[in-house]
Order: sequence, then structure tokens, then C-alpha cells
Amino acid sequence: MPINSPLFLSCYGKRLERVSAYRILNAACKKANLEENIGTHTLRKTFGYHFYRKYKDVVMLQKIFNHSSPEITLLYIGLEQEVIYKSYVNFIL
Repeated sequence: MPINSPLFLSCYGKRLERVSAYRILNAACKKANLEENIGTHTLRKTFGYHFYRKYKDVVMLQKIFNHSSPEITLLYIGLEQEVIYKSYVNFIL
């Protein structure tokens, strides 16, 4: 599959726009009786979280997200506190 080809297509055979994906995702969440507000941005952050947990490669994730620093990427995916906590737990004098 070419790098710029769309992952999802609309019923018209064109690239699925973000707003349409958001509406489809919200409709699926309502059918599943999920009360959380889940959107396309949530999926992006969730991808980042699981990518980092699997590969521990914050620099690659930083490039994927086009962030200016690894610290911003960790903060974005919500791992800053977890990393700080683990550093304290593993710290021995």
C-alpha cells in the first residue's frame, strides 16, 4: 500500500475525513453503552501509549507525532507520571 494512500475510505470511495471518523466512532461507543467521550484524538493517544509500552522507543514515537521533544511525547501519551513513579520505586541508596 503506498504511504499516502488512505487507510479508511468513505462510501464514496474517497478518504474518510476526521469528522466522519469521529461520528462513526461515537455512534459505535453509544451502541456499546460506553459513557466515556472517545474521539479520533483518543485513538491517536492510545496508539502512542501502546506503541511506547511495546517498543520503549520514545524518539520514534516523537517523530511519528511530530513533537519537538521526547518529554512532550511522554506527557502527551500520559506516561510522565508513570516514568517518574518507576524511577522512585527503583531508586536504591
